[in-house]
Amino acid sequence: MALMSRWTSRVLLLDERDRLLLLCGRDPRRPGARWWFTVGGGVEDGEDYLQAAVREVWEETALSLAVGRLNRVVWTRQAVFSVDGQGFDQYEEYRLARISSDEAHAMKIDTEEARHGFRWWAIEELATTLETVRPKNLASLMANVLKSSEVGQVPLHLGNFNEDTDPE
Repeated sequence: MALMSRWTSRVLLLDERDRLLLLCGRDPRRPGARWWFTVGGGVEDGEDYLQAAVREVWEETALSLAVGRLNRVVWTRQAVFSVDGQGFDQYEEYRLARISSDEAHAMKIDTEEARHGFRWWAIEELATTLETVRPKNLASLMANVLKSSEVGQVPLHLGNFNEDTDPE
């Protein structure tokens, strides 16, 4: 299967209780394949990573987030995976953004983007879930980000993964 290169900007969208918004994905060609992932998506022609992050947050949540509310990159990751018969080789940048409870209540999750569900996850829930969550070890990664006073000073490269073959 030929891999399509893709560059993405992902947002660790946190509410006032430090819960992380995750969307649920499924692969129609693999019954039962289900995973949780952060808000965000592909960088389009003419965009930089920050512009893509703001656009993706808007498209997926109807939340208008100013670029200045996004922290610097906290993580990067390279992931190979396939969905619906298409293979991807995807570079990801992750940034943190906090929103108020009013903003969280006003969000309108796009049913096309999150057609399989969404939810706010506490770190404790992420640490104990049996669900597949991407990136792997998200609970400990988030715990480190939340306790760090230097969020995003130097991005942590999480590694290179093949989501289709690497063990959970």
